[in-house]
Order: sequence, then C-alpha cells, then structure tokens
Amino acid sequence: MHRLNPAEAPFRLPPCGHPDRLPELQRWRRTSGWHAAGWVAAIEAGSVAVDVDLLAVLAERLDGPSALRLLRWWWQLPSPDPRWPALIGGVRDPLLATWLRDRLASPDQSGAPEMSACLLPLLGFQRQPQDGALLARWALAPQPGAVRRAALEGLAVGLSAWPQAVLASWLRRLATDHDPSLAAAAVDLLARLPAARAQLVSLAGVSLDAAVEQRRQRRLAGLSLPQALASSLLLVVHGRAGGVVPPELLELAAELERRRRAPVLLQALTGEPPGRPAAVGASSVLPLTLVPLMLLPGGHVRYDIPAIATHWRLHGPVRRLPFLGAWPAWQRALVAELAELRERAAQPLLLHHPLEGPLARRFLAHLEACTGARCVPASYSDPSGEGLLSSLIPAPIAGAPAPPPLLPLALAANRLTDSLASLVGPPLLQRARFRQLLLAELEALP
Repeated sequence: MHRLNPAEAPFRLPPCGHPDRLPELQRWRRTSGWHAAGWVAAIEAGSVAVDVDLLAVLAERLDGPSALRLLRWWWQLPSPDPRWPALIGGVRDPLLATWLRDRLASPDQSGAPEMSACLLPLLGFQRQPQDGALLARWALAPQPGAVRRAALEGLAVGLSAWPQAVLASWLRRLATDHDPSLAAAAVDLLARLPAARAQLVSLAGVSLDAAVEQRRQRRLAGLSLPQALASSLLLVVHGRAGGVVPPELLELAAELERRRRAPVLLQALTGEPPGRPAAVGASSVLPLTLVPLMLLPGGHVRYDIPAIATHWRLHGPVRRLPFLGAWPAWQRALVAELAELRERAAQPLLLHHPLEGPLARRFLAHLEACTGARCVPASYSDPSGEGLLSSLIPAPIAGAPAPPPLLPLALAANRLTDSLASLVGPPLLQRARFRQLLLAELEALP
C-alpha cells in the first residue's frame, strides 16, 4: 500500500471502473489535513477522471472558490452530468451565488432546461434574500415541469430566507397551478410557514385540484393545535375622551375577526377593559395576543401596556407584541408614504405627541434617519391648532417656498387630525397603505 501524498494523489487515482479506485477514495475520505484545491486543478487540466464517487469525497473538502471552479468546469463540458452540481454546490459563498444568479438571470434567456434544473436548488441553498423572486419567476414561468419543480425546491431549501408575505403570495399562486404535483408541493410549503393556519385557510374558497384540496385539508388537520387555531387578539388603542373608540378602529377589529375566525377585542386606554372572550373548545390553550397599536414609545407603551398585560395574565396566558411603531414593516410603509409627500417638498414633517426621556429621543432620531423626515412635537392640548400652525408654518410671503407637507403620527382620528384636517390629511388608518398593511400583519399572527 503506497503512502498517501496529497500532491500526487490526483495522478495516482486509478481510472473509473478499476477495483482499486473506490478503496483509494475511501482512504482519502478518512484522511485529514488535505485540501481539494490540487484535485480541482487536476480535474480542470483533464488529468483525473471524474465520477460521482470522486465528487462525493471532494464535496466534504470544498470551499467557495473551489466549488465555483468545479461548477464552471462542469458548465463547459460537452455533456454535463446532471447529478454533479448537487455534490459540488453545497457551499455558501457570495461569488458562487453571483455565478448561479448570472446563469439563471431570466427563465426566458437561459440555456438548456435540464442544465437550469440542476442549478435552481443550489441558488436556493445560497439563501440570498434577493433570489427568492428569481426562483419564483422560474417556478411560475411556462417551463417544463421538472424545471418548475426544481425552482420550487430552491424556494423550499431557502424557505426562511425569503420575505414571508411575498413568499406566501407565490405559494398561493402555485397552489392553484394546473400541475397537481407542483400545486401539492406548494401547499406543503405553505404548511411550513409560521402563519400556516392562516395561509391554508386562505385557500378554502379557491378552486383547487381535488387531490390538492385533499392535501390542503390533511395539512390543516395535521397542524399542532396552537398552529391550527387562531388566538384571540387584544388591540390596545389610545381611544378618545370617555373611552370612545374611533370608527376606523372598530372597522379594523370587525374585519380581522371575520378573517381570523377568532375574537378580536379592543381596549382603549381611556376606557374600561373588555371582558375576556369565552374559550371555545380547545382554543382555551392559546394565549391572548396583546397588540399595542401605539406609534411611539411614550408613557403608554412603557407603563400602561405592561400593567394591562399583567391584568390580563390574571385570566390566562398572554403573548405581548412590540408596539406598532417599532415594526419594520410599519416603518417601511411610513417611508413609502413620505416618498410621495417628498415630491412636493424636500423634507416633510412628522407630527407627534410630545415625548420625554432618552428612549423617546433615540426612537425619534431613528425615525428621522430611516424616513428622512423631521419629527416635530405637536401639543394636542390646543384643539384649534393655532399655536402649532404659527410655530411650524410662518405667514406666507410672496416668492417664499411652499410650506413643508405634514404627516400626523396618529393611527386614528384625534384632536390634532380634527383641528388640522386641511393641512395634515386623514389619520394613518384611514389611508389605504397603512390599513392594508395592518390587516395583513394582524391576520397572519398565530
């Protein structure tokens, strides 16, 4: 038995089919302290015959650059073996992800379908968030079934890397596909999402293939009890004098209750807490989900919300979410809304209730940085708004630039939006962008 020498190994490997080839490869698998770079160079030079057994041994030693070199070599072969990429491409590397993305840039402009089908799962394995849309285009495009299933496999491999809302949208479209095997696989992936129950229920009124509908029902029945049922929601809101809840919040709660098929309670900080909904069957095992619909970390968020959570925990388990203004999706919606206002002025103003303390200052600084708007405190104690108007918007002067547009950080109607309606416009929940976002986010909660 010859001594193992990493430098000579590629050139001493017996040819494919030789009885000593597999034992030699197994010896190298058990040997530590060697790298695949020399083997890759020998493969590129044509000095060593390649088969699945060799690649299976090398796969354990490949780094990103070596894997990329092998994939480039494989891509240029006259008759590439479709089994090899799965062995070569099991490495996460930015350059490798870029190469795969370039090969798969468009479903309409790529090479042979069988070649693309080999690479699509590898792109999903790279778990780059921007690639989810590319994989979805391949899965939804009019391609051979094997290619579309490979694209869906790519989505499955990187499932948690894709934005959940758009991923669910892609999978719901695929669940209605004319290819039952593809549609069934999409239903299986929907059942793996955090909001599995809501996603599967959303397909209840959709025309599905009979076998796919049976699959949906089995997946829904197979969810664990907390996944299969929607918890009750407690929406904590500011409210108005005397505990009055603005109509837009009442409409939001009613629509959510219809969509979730579970109780949705509203508690105004200015009113008495509602009674806990009666548990229906097994739903009593679920916690009440407390959602603070507050836009800023003021005293209500820091003191009142913990006290409310403590009160409700006397009656059962409570899951408490962060206040609404801290949600990244909500902040992105603010950016989009302000981008439209910015067409009329360089820097719109965000009007907010006066806040105190270092936490509030840090949050307002963050809000200014991520939105590009200036945060301005607006006292709600002046119902006429005259004091606010004089401090923010000076008297018009001929030739002076137009005053900055104002956006109120008010979820529902309050004294500020009432008194300055012509300047600040409607509260955020009366604007389609914010209402639709809030409905979608709250409907998807467990």
